[in-house]
Amino acid sequence: MERNQSTRINDQIRISPLRVISDDGTPLGIIERDDALSKAREAGLDLVEVAPNERPPVCRIMDFGKYKYDKKKKQNQHGHRTKTKEIRLRPKTGEHDIEFKVKQAIRFLEHKDKVQISVMFRGRENAHIEEGRKVMESVIQELEEFGKLEAAPQQHGRRILCTIAPR
Repeated sequence: MERNQSTRINDQIRISPLRVISDDGTPLGIIERDDALSKAREAGLDLVEVAPNERPPVCRIMDFGKYKYDKKKKQNQHGHRTKTKEIRLRPKTGEHDIEFKVKQAIRFLEHKDKVQISVMFRGRENAHIEEGRKVMESVIQELEEFGKLEAAPQQHGRRILCTIAPR
């Protein structure tokens, strides 16, 4: 066993008496540590301390290996780090290309990633910013049901940016 383990099991539990819960979730009441250990061994399971700060401490009869596996799995599910994916467009981007980029953005949002949409302007396109805003608005409308607008469209130099977060 690990030396600095936070969850005490079986013989690592020193306190007596304990409030014990069976493997099916029914409370067995407050019983002595040795009786609880023998009941756990009879069932072929472990006695696991689930609430050490309570008085008396709460222990549960369960399969500790499965408990550790489920706990680690749950922790990994929470571990999805949200990444920001960027979709780059131009004011003159074709309709089919925009549809393709929207499908990409939908896929990113379904994977719980944020999407940053940027409309870039080059050369004389800077004189027609309203065309870029129309493209941005159409993309935002198509992505409305898959995510929520986190940052409204803002102009930063030669680009218009907005961020959409997953629902």
